[in-house]
Amino acid sequence: MARAEWENVRVLLLDIEGTTTPIDFVYKTLFPYASKNVESFLAERFAEPEIQTIVRDLQAEHAKDLAAGLAPPTCRASSNQELSECVAYVHWLMARDSKSTPLKSLQGKIWQRGFESGALHGEVYADVPPAFARWRRQECEIAIYSSGSALAQKLLFGSVATGDLTLEISAFFDTEIGIKSAPESYTKIAAAMARSPWEFLFLSDAKKEVEAAQSAGMSAALCDRSRSPADGNADTITTFDEVLPD
Repeated sequence: MARAEWENVRVLLLDIEGTTTPIDFVYKTLFPYASKNVESFLAERFAEPEIQTIVRDLQAEHAKDLAAGLAPPTCRASSNQELSECVAYVHWLMARDSKSTPLKSLQGKIWQRGFESGALHGEVYADVPPAFARWRRQECEIAIYSSGSALAQKLLFGSVATGDLTLEISAFFDTEIGIKSAPESYTKIAAAMARSPWEFLFLSDAKKEVEAAQSAGMSAALCDRSRSPADGNADTITTFDEVLPD
């Protein structure tokens, strides 16, 4: 869909990393915080049913990695005494920048502690809050689709310096709905929001994700914030100021 037709869009579906939020915030703030605190977090909350479920899911993920011919660290965690093995596997997944759903769930819960304690605060690009306000004035919905858990998404957008942006967001989607490079994930998102795919504009810094959304019938544009606005075209934006301006 050409930019001239974006006015027909009713839902802005947004990636986070490199799209709404600087990549450095994710890799230099969020990931190190999770890595540093994973062992103490698991030790403190190991007995909780929700954490037990995540650990079992991590072990299932570990079995898949072994079956795929990889060489992950052992992931036994039947007791607190074996937690160090589970922690080593979590660190291994983080080092690979894995999109593992149980990993993302665990990271989200660790970040929750950081956000609630004030150790972490959400960060977005300066053009994001005014864009959200503008799109809502235009009666468009805003949804997020990230490999990070829905919990982590809410924590991030709920704690930015300008105020709680979750008030502007209608829905949060993570890898529970499917991987971001699969067209069927976008079909499921449209169905979940009771919308047709053609009503969506998906923005992401990942070309494969943009192509997947387009294959599902959505409009999509690559978000490349490293370029100047003059370099943009119908398929690339460099700032949210270019998307449905007043």
